[in-house]
Amino acid sequence: MPDIIQLLPDSVANQIAAGEVVQRPASAVKELIENAIDAGADKIQLIVKDAGKTLIQIIDNGCGMSATDARMCFERHATSKIRKAEDLFAIKTMGFRGEAMASIAAIAQVELKTRRHEDELGTKLVIEGSEVLSQEPCATTAGTSISVKNLFYNIPARRNFLKSNPVEMRHIIDEFQRVALAHPEIHFTLHHDGQEVYHLPQTQLKQRIIHLLGNNYNERLVPLDEETSIIEVKGFIGKPSFAKKTRGDQFFFVNKRFIKDPYLNHAVMTAYEDLLPDDCFPLYVLFIEIDPSKIDINVHPTKTEIKYQDEKAIYAIIRSAVKRSLGRYNITPTLDFNQETGFDRMISQKAWEDITPPAIQFNPNFNPFADEKKKDREIPFLRDLGEKKAIPQNWDTLYEISKEQKSVQSFFDLDSSSNTISSAVNGVSETETLSRQVFQIHQKYIISSIKSGFMLIDQQAAHERILYERFLSQLENHKGLSQQSLFPQTITLNTTDYALVTELLPAFQALGFQIRAFGKNTLVIEGVPADIPENNNLATMMEELIEGFKNNHTVLKLDKRDNLARTLAKNAAIKSGLKLSEEEMVDLIDQLFACQMPGIAINGKQIIVKISLEELAERFNKG
Repeated sequence: MPDIIQLLPDSVANQIAAGEVVQRPASAVKELIENAIDAGADKIQLIVKDAGKTLIQIIDNGCGMSATDARMCFERHATSKIRKAEDLFAIKTMGFRGEAMASIAAIAQVELKTRRHEDELGTKLVIEGSEVLSQEPCATTAGTSISVKNLFYNIPARRNFLKSNPVEMRHIIDEFQRVALAHPEIHFTLHHDGQEVYHLPQTQLKQRIIHLLGNNYNERLVPLDEETSIIEVKGFIGKPSFAKKTRGDQFFFVNKRFIKDPYLNHAVMTAYEDLLPDDCFPLYVLFIEIDPSKIDINVHPTKTEIKYQDEKAIYAIIRSAVKRSLGRYNITPTLDFNQETGFDRMISQKAWEDITPPAIQFNPNFNPFADEKKKDREIPFLRDLGEKKAIPQNWDTLYEISKEQKSVQSFFDLDSSSNTISSAVNGVSETETLSRQVFQIHQKYIISSIKSGFMLIDQQAAHERILYERFLSQLENHKGLSQQSLFPQTITLNTTDYALVTELLPAFQALGFQIRAFGKNTLVIEGVPADIPENNNLATMMEELIEGFKNNHTVLKLDKRDNLARTLAKNAAIKSGLKLSEEEMVDLIDQLFACQMPGIAINGKQIIVKISLEELAERFNKG
């Protein structure tokens, strides 16, 4: 039997390795920008076309390469960052594995132009599918320019799995933001399809955060600076009042390398535990400086995971640093007893003497037990207890009290007028007689009498179900009703959110939104769906809609249409605590039972709880 094990050709091995290193265009962008940073560049330009599928070009003013280095950089495991195994524990550069350039060249058409500052001529190298097509001297500026064209051109299956251009562009922007945040001393620019997306001059970290995430982040940032013998932590955290429903604005950097670490994230969340609800996540941009010998970054080819020698100590330091920063800038409530006693000292003795007690007038002859006064006591609020009766102070509320008493009485009076509905509630399909008298308790639940007992309905969950099914129908039929805004509102989003809204624009228009672009990252909202109240703050509503959409996409993995309908229904529905009239409650119940699934909320919980007369009798008989 002949031997069957053989070495794979380099081109095939590079394509296999590319599956881990280059997963999408954003992966190539990350590797190329990191190489430019390692080359000492202080100005880096990123140019992409068709979200990186057609072209990814990086132009830097770094040290450049010689003709030999230009050829060697595309070989597997060829790197200038390390020389021996011990160097792995003293890494201060972004790259070190020597896999990225070989992997990119195996799955794309690459053109490299590079020149060292001391050379007069540079080198031009053309590679296609790991095969060198040409190498020749050329005139070029000092530094390196590398163009990656037609990514995955020779792997059609991988190219077909790429998402739409807006989705891939959002991933590129995410990688660009992470690198730009870690290096505010470098001038970055990003162009997509001929339009400038980012222009980031050299600046301080706070200004870089504002340039990337938006001008409204200026008031949200709280500085953090902690230095210990183990690590040094610097950066900014967000005020609790500006926390979001998604984890998007959370960045950890270790030695200026972006990492994903749930353990350290838990340390930050623990510091916020008494300040935020469970479903909110704070902003933070934290930089950890640590001795490279105490960490291992060679865990995964993407280099976003790190192992620590003493992770428990790092956890405790980060948690205490965040808590101290929140307390130092008066974000957390405190009790200062010295300040309270100091306040007493501010009031002089003369000030106390100037304070006069209020005069109280009363009728000493008033006898509540006298027969002649009983008539007076029937009116509870009298201004004068003397000779004549006064008009009650709260006379304007008597009508409201009367209405409430009437509502209570009508709720317990079973009227013969009824409406027959057929529904499936709690898994039981039956025809019930719904009384038109309804009652709201705690401005949260609606009680309605039925033939077998009564129903308890969650008003917010019911309205969410109604709007959810209505929005789904509008997205399918593209017939959403719109109401024109008297005064159109302009909102400015960060680049990532603007790209998301641009991607979802046809779906927004199908729902009834009238939105158009108005300059860079700016939208004008001229109309909203008819189901959204007119007094809503459109900027706040749009921000909540985007955050809810991203949260559902991350957690629930919903498709685009279902996600948008669910998010908009949750934002537009009436909330608990809103008082409803009897007509509004009856209309809400009618619309609920017209839905396909009236008993199930959009979060999977119950909307309706039925209590039968038998259950009531059992409860009364227990005593």
